[in-house]
Amino acid sequence: MVAHQTWQGRSRPLPKVVAAACLLAPFVALLWVPFYASKSPGLFGAPYFYWYQFMWAFLTPALMAVACLALHRWNRGGE
Repeated sequence: MVAHQTWQGRSRPLPKVVAAACLLAPFVALLWVPFYASKSPGLFGAPYFYWYQFMWAFLTPALMAVACLALHRWNRGGE
């Protein structure tokens, strides 16, 4: 039987909340199709439908990096 261990400094849920928010944001933003299923506003001649998805292609890896760093910092004990 494994005894319950308490980890000092791990009671803070903020890094996990930040990581969860960063991972859920692209999922929710792209799953809600009626929000971006339109032609206007356009950007450099591209309809909103296309540039909105293209924008998330760059934002998603950035948000995943933030989530990874937050969890990595939490695993190291908040250093």
